[in-house]
Amino acid sequence: MISLNGRIVKPEDLSKEITNSEQKAIIEQMASYPVIYYYESLQQLKFELLFRVNTIKAAKALEKSGLKFTTFAYSFANKKYWNRLANGGFLLREGVNPSEGIEDILKNGKLYATECATGIAIVLYIAALYTIGPRAFNTYFRRLFLMDWQFDEDLPVYHTDGEDFIIGDVLHFKNPDFNPNEPWWRAENVVFLGDDKFYGHGVGIRDSKTIINFLNGKRKDNPDESAYLMRMITRPNYKTIFLLR
Repeated sequence: MISLNGRIVKPEDLSKEITNSEQKAIIEQMASYPVIYYYESLQQLKFELLFRVNTIKAAKALEKSGLKFTTFAYSFANKKYWNRLANGGFLLREGVNPSEGIEDILKNGKLYATECATGIAIVLYIAALYTIGPRAFNTYFRRLFLMDWQFDEDLPVYHTDGEDFIIGDVLHFKNPDFNPNEPWWRAENVVFLGDDKFYGHGVGIRDSKTIINFLNGKRKDNPDESAYLMRMITRPNYKTIFLLR
């Protein structure tokens, strides 16, 4: 359910304000769940819808970029824009606009390699750039650092438990019996694209069955448990990012 300025609203109540088909699909999803999503204003709701749509756009763009999958030990980045640190993370070079550094990953993806959590972080930073624009992005993300779940304070994310999966959410497939020789396949972090489609760095855009089958092929000998989609949902704090515009 959607609570807007203190009252529950239905999708039809927003039909004149929300005309984009992708955003309408998100509204329908929200309204179908018993969970209440609270918004203080229509502008705040519209911002989240735009960010979610841009997350899908960013995931699809990154999937086509040529970004390679590897572990932190073997990660690499375009040295023109990023310093690769000893821990495998990427720190933006002094004097480089953050928007240019992030956009280069899309333009020259073959010059980059990292693991799946950092891939998801890149998706969310691209979505932030698409949503707030380069001027605000360059203001708030000057010393951008890309590694795992280490987000800038101006792009806060949080984890919640539930099955109210919404287009643009980050979800997680767990592989309990992963092969200890390939520990990077203990899980796969994905962006939910809707209609049982997910983007994960390392697996591409696939449905849930395909991802589970893939992870099941990365298990130890004589496994007991199948890979599965977790109840954990990861979301940006849209209300905080809304204030950066």
